[in-house]
Order: sequence, then C-alpha cells, then structure tokens
Amino acid sequence: MKNQNHIIQQFELSPHAKAGIIIVTMENENPDEHDISKPHRDNHCQLMLAINGTFKLNIDFENVEFTAPALVCVFPEEVHYIVEVKNPKGWMISFDPSLVSTEVLQLLENKINNPFLLQRESIFCQQLIILMDLIEKVQLENTNNYTQKSIHSLLNALLSLVAGELVSNLSLDKSKENRSIIIKETFIKLTKQHFKTWKQPAQYASALSISASHLNDTVKLLTGSPVSVHIQEASILEAKRLLYFTDNNVKEIAYLVGYDEPVYFGKLFKKVTNLTPLEFRKKFRD
Repeated sequence: MKNQNHIIQQFELSPHAKAGIIIVTMENENPDEHDISKPHRDNHCQLMLAINGTFKLNIDFENVEFTAPALVCVFPEEVHYIVEVKNPKGWMISFDPSLVSTEVLQLLENKINNPFLLQRESIFCQQLIILMDLIEKVQLENTNNYTQKSIHSLLNALLSLVAGELVSNLSLDKSKENRSIIIKETFIKLTKQHFKTWKQPAQYASALSISASHLNDTVKLLTGSPVSVHIQEASILEAKRLLYFTDNNVKEIAYLVGYDEPVYFGKLFKKVTNLTPLEFRKKFRD
C-alpha cells in the first residue's frame, strides 16, 4: 500500500517541557502531543523505560519488538513510529542532548541496542525505576528555582547509570584500544552530522586531528569497512528515509543527501543496496 506521508515531520520538545527536559508516564495519554503512530523525527533524544507491556516499534526500517522490561533510546536523526503497543507501563523521558556530557551521549549512541532488555529483579532495573520515578515526582513539584537543576542532575545520573551498564562487560584495558574506539565512534558520529557536505575521508581526519590513513586503518580494523563506505552508508540511509517517507523524485533526493550528479547517486545507491532508488521505493513502499 502506498505510503501517504509526503514529508518526514520533525517535532520539537513538548511545550510543557521546562529547561530542555520532560518526563511522562506511558499510561498518561496527552492529546496535545503529536501523533507518534506516524513516521517522524524529533530534534531531541528520547529514553523509554518500559516496565510492563508488549511493544512493536519501527526505527529506521527496523521493527523493534519486545516485552517489558526494556530500555529503548531514540536519537534525533532516526525516523521512528509506534506500530502497536499493549498494556504499556513505564516512562518516556525526552531531553535536549546538550544537557548530557558528550562522553555519555556518545556511549549511548554507539553501544545501546534497541531494545536493551532488562532483568526485572536486577539491581540495575530497580535503580532505573527509582530514578525515573524520582524525576517524575520532582518535575511535578517544581517548587523553586533549583528544581530544574535537580532534574538535570537526576537525568545525568540516569544516563550515566545506563552508560556504566553498557561498558561493564567491555574489555578496554589498553590505552591504545581506548583511543582507537574513541576515534571510530567519533568518526561515526561525525558522519551522521556532516554526510551531506563532507564526502572525503580527509575532512573527517582533519576534524579528528589525525591523518586520513590513520583514520582509515583504525575504522577498517574495528568495523571491517573503510572510511569511504561509512560515509556512503550514512548518505544512503538518509536517501532510504526520503524515498520511503516522501514523494521527492530521485534527483531531488540526490541533492538532499549531498550529490550533485543524480546518475552517480543512482549507481552508488544500487551498489550499496542492490536496488535502484525507484526499485527500493516500489519494494518497500508502493
């Protein structure tokens, strides 16, 4: 069936948010908010802690199905929507990424897998519930000028707790390995930010203050693919979103993802996906 959405809408934080953060319970339906059953982006991060219910979401063409308890984290560039939810209970916290340390945000973006399934009786799960509940209660009180500072601190405590759990099983004993991982993950983050205009590996290497050959060797060692492939894949992922969720033609989409030559873009798209752009649209949407 043909998709009826002609643009990928992007939504800002709720007008009810204060100082860049808001927490809501899943049971509390808010008619003032946007329709989360339709594909959209947000200009902020979202962390969902589900403690009961079954969920089916879609995040960038991937169905995410799970039974609570679980964590799900959605970042600004990701197109997402709810397919089906039954008996939900838990919290959704939306926040401006500038409130969170770069280190913690980068860990979340690179290490968390949706869904991040939890053990209900684990100390970690119980700590998450305590912190979410406390953030909600403090938000409701809002009694003085320090309330938002308290909420910001609690948010960072929550996210740091999650980050700590993510890295607890990683073996990062050698400083060289640490440095390599930081280079790789920072590079991946930069591709998401600059893929439209930075098409050359040297541009990313310059931003990281290393040589292009060192960047390429590091990224290829850790991911199996050279820098150029990651740059192309970031562009192609955005092109997939535009092909699926908009009615822009191939030439327009090529320009939107940073390619002035639609013919070259079409060849690259087929190289990466084994489909032409129009074949992709027909297979996945029409």
